Amino acid sequence: MKKEIISTQNAPAAVGPYSQAVKLGNFLFCSGQVGIDPQNEKLVSGGIIAETKQIFKNIKSILIASGFITEEITKVNIYMTDIKAFQSVNEIYSLFFKNIDKLPVRSTVEISALPLGASIEIEITAIKCDNKD
Repeated sequence: MKKEIISTQNAPAAVGPYSQAVKLGNFLFCSGQVGIDPQNEKLVSGGIIAETKQIFKNIKSILIASGFITEEITKVNIYMTDIKAFQSVNEIYSLFFKNIDKLPVRSTVEISALPLGASIEIEITAIKCDNKD
């Protein structure tokens, strides 16, 4: 199985010693994304809703660079600094994952802090598979 490091200028550079994503055969493992605008490498203003929208733009850019599509996302991990914003995040999440019959599995946890003072971080795993079965 071939391992390929994924990097795109359409998503923010890593804030530490890690890759944006790694493609391993039919699998894509995406590092956690915070709401950084790749144009200026700064956290977007506007709080958790603006950050969540930016995160999904960044994830979409990484998917495109990797040759994957949204429907191939199989696992989502969400880390939030305030679980009270859970419903607001779900509303943005529903705009990204429009096909409710093909939603990925998901975990959401509240944590004490995130890099750069972010309110939310989202990481995904995607798998290419033929749905002929």
